[in-house]
Amino acid sequence: MEQVKDVPAYIRKMYGYNSFVTSFGINIDAISCGSAVLSINIDPLKHFDHRGFCHGGVLTALADSVLSVTGASVGAAVATLNLSMNFIRKVHNAGRISVKSRIRHHGRTTMVIEAEMFDEENTVVATFLSTMLVVGRFEEIPAKW
Repeated sequence: MEQVKDVPAYIRKMYGYNSFVTSFGINIDAISCGSAVLSINIDPLKHFDHRGFCHGGVLTALADSVLSVTGASVGAAVATLNLSMNFIRKVHNAGRISVKSRIRHHGRTTMVIEAEMFDEENTVVATFLSTMLVVGRFEEIPAKW
């Protein structure tokens, strides 16, 4: 199979068909080999809990989404085995939340990805570490580019 030349464009197109990513409003802002930046625009009417803060599940969904894109950036199809997330600061305003990831370990069967989540003021709101199971390979995406 011929490898793609523009990996970020290919991955954006690939996830453009993912109904969870599109219906949830997750944006793929940047992709490089072994890392990614995803974001979501927080809407208090849609994403806040009964106490007036962004629901942790919204932030966890954003975190889990960056994991798949990060794996794909090196040609790996991955599934989450473990996700440990530390909520550092409450999100209590509308605005953009972004998450920046990077691969810490890429083995034959597992991958470890770490990330930080930021609000619009570039303040860390959460950190996480995840172990991913490598379930397949996107042969058309090079492992290094």
